[in-house]
Amino acid sequence: MRLIADLHIHSHYSRATSPQTDLPHLAHWAKVKGIDILGTGDFTHPRWFVELKTNLVPEGNGLYTYAGVRFMLTAELAAIWSQGGMVRKVHLLVLAPSLEAVARINRGLSAIGNLAADGRPTFGSTAVKLVEVIWNAAPDAVVIPAHAWTPWFSVFGSRSGFDTLAECFGRYTDRIFAIETGLSSDPPMNWRLSALDSITLISNSDAHSPAKLGREATLFDLPAPSYSGIMDAMKSRDPKRFLGTIEFFPEEGKYHYDGHRACGVVLPPREAIARGNLCPVCGKPLTVGVMHRVEDLADRSPDDIPTDRPPYRSLVPLPEIIAQALGTGVNTKGVSQEYERLIKRFGPEFRILLDLPEEELAPGVPARILDGIRKVRQRDLVIEPGYDGVYGTVKIPIEAEEPKQLGLF
Repeated sequence: MRLIADLHIHSHYSRATSPQTDLPHLAHWAKVKGIDILGTGDFTHPRWFVELKTNLVPEGNGLYTYAGVRFMLTAELAAIWSQGGMVRKVHLLVLAPSLEAVARINRGLSAIGNLAADGRPTFGSTAVKLVEVIWNAAPDAVVIPAHAWTPWFSVFGSRSGFDTLAECFGRYTDRIFAIETGLSSDPPMNWRLSALDSITLISNSDAHSPAKLGREATLFDLPAPSYSGIMDAMKSRDPKRFLGTIEFFPEEGKYHYDGHRACGVVLPPREAIARGNLCPVCGKPLTVGVMHRVEDLADRSPDDIPTDRPPYRSLVPLPEIIAQALGTGVNTKGVSQEYERLIKRFGPEFRILLDLPEEELAPGVPARILDGIRKVRQRDLVIEPGYDGVYGTVKIPIEAEEPKQLGLF
């Protein structure tokens, strides 16, 4: 049974999140998207933890249910410390097997940081110290470097990260078996580092609002879903159980290329290097993006990456396809109405984007939207890369004629 998992999200107790990131809205949108296992996010926050304890029903296998949706207990932590003459800022995704384990983790972490300050708490501690606290409290918990390449807050980030996992995790490096690639990188970029050959690449949405769930996700095939089964599949990369990932087009991520947002400057790595990584307008340092950072650490060329790796699919969210087909903004009433109509007729968004053949979609999908879905599947896109906190833009060259009365479909 294929399972779509999105394990890194946030609740309404995290900064810059929608007030609707509560359990009812998260469960609703998981069903709309077609997500089978959703992370709870933010289990360290005291008030969110109370909501989770009150509402989640244990399945007895390390997973919990609410309103017909399976949840896994997850949280993101921020660690800030000085090492090697630099300030390091690394974010960690933590997966836990039970509410009891979470309670122990929270007790340990509360001794070194303020868990009530934010859904994603910040600790003035090394990553080594944090994983010690977590694993002393819950040996079966899993720690995964979050969005591993983003410049400011990640294990490989150009502004605050490291060149190797060992520099960050020291004696615990062998227990780090996966990284989260983040929106601005995809598997082929990571495959260029032989140092990551033994590391599983996972993807999650890092959603701050329910509608953003599933913009990236990880795929499994398990006869009986469980926390231990998911961890074993992730660790082993058994192709029968670990089916790969669903990805953003990495160029659309907001740190893919180098740039300086204040001056509107965006540059590919080669040109940034030629300019000494300085903004050609104001002379200030550029924010070195993910593609540049991968080039710095890679020991393989793009043409020399391994072929025996788990598959991945790059998608554009269905509302964005509809918006481009209609020639309007993604947050408009027309897009919302058409999205709801398509979900009602065909089922969850992932089923529409991944599974249904074109001939099954054709009778109920307007021609321009169908052409957009086709172009995304064919990777026939024009993408302007993101940079320095600015998302990239994906343009779909839709060619089919627009129906005269789209609203009647």
